Amino acid sequence: MTKMMRLKKDVKEKRELVNITMDRFLPRKDEYPKIIHKAMRYSLFAGGKRIRPYLTITTYQLFGHMDRKILPVAAAIELIHTYSLIHDDLPDIDDDDIRRGKPACHKEFGEDIALLAGDALIMEAFKILLAVEVRPKFKNKLIKEFAEAIGSSGLIAGQVVDIESENKSISPTTLDYIHINKTAKLITSAVRLGAIMAEASEDDIERITEFGKTLGLLFQITDDILDVEGSMKKMGKRTGLDAKKGKATYPKIYGLEQTKEKAQELKKKAQEIISFYGPKAEFLKKICVYIATREF
Repeated sequence: MTKMMRLKKDVKEKRELVNITMDRFLPRKDEYPKIIHKAMRYSLFAGGKRIRPYLTITTYQLFGHMDRKILPVAAAIELIHTYSLIHDDLPDIDDDDIRRGKPACHKEFGEDIALLAGDALIMEAFKILLAVEVRPKFKNKLIKEFAEAIGSSGLIAGQVVDIESENKSISPTTLDYIHINKTAKLITSAVRLGAIMAEASEDDIERITEFGKTLGLLFQITDDILDVEGSMKKMGKRTGLDAKKGKATYPKIYGLEQTKEKAQELKKKAQEIISFYGPKAEFLKKICVYIATREF
């Protein structure tokens, strides 16, 4: 079995564990009021590789922990990611009708319910974190990390500047701000939460943070590339929309070839950072390849 095949198997196994954990914590779809719980579950279980929770679990394991205490944290990360997708797809934001190969939440349930489903997923994510089995000091760190990653100086900040930058000429600095906050912040938190749960040293958390930032930026730049030359089958959403909407992207500012070069540089940098941990970081090193290609 090749290394990439082993990675694919590991991603699949951890995805199943995360799905089971999310199902256990979420309200049942027939719980009153049914429509909101159906909408939450519809978007959450529509598909996806669960890369962010995978990074959380695998980082936790990197520091020698093989128990399942990390699963609720990984599940909470996916709830937040799904909330962001539901809201991104709304007509007033990115206006996309397809997500994970299916009609977006607002197309299936209406814009009002989709908005509330996203809100509800945020609340459920914090509720899950409160149930995590970890010392109080570290639980506080988890909650603070979460709030900062998705708040008005994190994910939401990136979304705001992304919206404000449509059809405008922006600087490379502003473009980096959008990408780092809208996408890289949550990926960085995914690995940081794994390290925090493992009670890793400050040096390790600093190294893992740099890995997460690099990987997160690689993820978004690859998205930019695939929006130009990818397919809906690979992306699970329509492609070519960034240019139509006048979105601020790397290909728009740097051109496609220079953007591809940047992606390769980031992949190499992320692999170099995580290589510090040797063979036990094999999967984290290989996930860089997947994120750069979206293929196993």
